[in-house]
Amino acid sequence: MFSNTCKYGIRAVVYIAGNSKNGENIGIKKISEDLNLPMSFLAKILQQMAKKKILNSSKGPHGGFSLAREPEQIFIIEVVKAIDGDDVFRRCVLHNYDCVNNDLSRQKCTLHDDYVKSRLEIKILFESKTVYDLVTNANNSNALY
Repeated sequence: MFSNTCKYGIRAVVYIAGNSKNGENIGIKKISEDLNLPMSFLAKILQQMAKKKILNSSKGPHGGFSLAREPEQIFIIEVVKAIDGDDVFRRCVLHNYDCVNNDLSRQKCTLHDDYVKSRLEIKILFESKTVYDLVTNANNSNALY
């Protein structure tokens, strides 16, 4: 449902929130190594989120990335929309066009009735979960970023 780019973005934001002390920057190399993600690809993702005011970006010897707001104020839906856009919640799961909910001239796909419910539940979940929630869950359950 979500692109790898989006998944990497969520992981990176949660990592930054969980590892930044007092809003200090974390360098792209450290994030890339710790999350085992390609550095140049990750840099593009983080810059995209900086443009959307989810992250702060700074250059120089102490440069890197930090959260633009408190983790309690950044909802996961913001990260998803910054990277994958709104299409992820509008597109048909089987075809390369908007779901019939948005275009009544098309026939439903074979998964439509089940998928519409699941997609809405995921959207509601991401609208309610913050970066803080994911960091807390990771810390409490020793889950991976």
